[in-house]
Amino acid sequence: MPARLILNADDFGLTRGINRAIAELHSAGAISSATLMASGAAFDDAIAVARAHPSLDVGCHIVLTDGAPVSPPSSIRSLIGADGKNFRPSLVDFVQALLFGRINEEEVAREVLAQIEKLQRAGIRPTHIDTHKHTHLFPSIARPLLQVAERCGIRAIRNPFEPGWSLALNHGGRARRFAVRLIGCLRPRFEAHAQLRDGRVLTTDGTVAISATGELNATTLGEILRVLPPTGTYEICCHPGYNDGELDCVITRLRAQRDIEREALLSEIPRVLAGPNAPSLLLYGSLAE
Repeated sequence: MPARLILNADDFGLTRGINRAIAELHSAGAISSATLMASGAAFDDAIAVARAHPSLDVGCHIVLTDGAPVSPPSSIRSLIGADGKNFRPSLVDFVQALLFGRINEEEVAREVLAQIEKLQRAGIRPTHIDTHKHTHLFPSIARPLLQVAERCGIRAIRNPFEPGWSLALNHGGRARRFAVRLIGCLRPRFEAHAQLRDGRVLTTDGTVAISATGELNATTLGEILRVLPPTGTYEICCHPGYNDGELDCVITRLRAQRDIEREALLSEIPRVLAGPNAPSLLLYGSLAE
């Protein structure tokens, strides 16, 4: 049985250019799913795209840093930054607050539920969840996230850890590779959560291209696909889009790279899927099959 591959685009709903890229890639067979940001500036446009492409697997891209909350800020004070309105703008600030015990898990659960329910009210039944900047690799974020997912009937979550075979390709900068390897020590604690251990919420064998984020071009993607193991279930995390004026108005470190990723997916994925011993393209919604 060949490897099973989920091709998930993050940041659905951030801009209309990102939404357009996701629609085009899905129509071309180059992605299978996308995770939608409940507070994204182009949320309504993303809902229209999702309705126009019913075969697109849509999950919820939970944002707890570097963005705006769905809940009233006064109800989730431990998650809010210095401006009193938005999340902490820096992942470093978020992690420091987390490590010093300043983030309340009940407030995390409240905001996660608010984001999922916003998608549900718009007619989306999320098939999976992941988090902006992979914050659920930390146990105190994964715990409330999994509790809410189970409560909402969401059966799948991203495995936020990159497998060793992918890390061995040495993609991305040295500092990023070191950080990704370092946080791998948290993987046993992630897998020990009751929902995952008992199969009530499902996940993959790992997420590929986390270390390559910001450098995922056609060459890098081609190398990943060439060494994909013959068995197992993996997700390739990507951030395609259009580097347009609308993207200039939002906070993101990925700008020109979104065009590069879009073009890489369009050139490499259909070619590999049409070749011999191709991986099986999978939806998060059918992960249990």
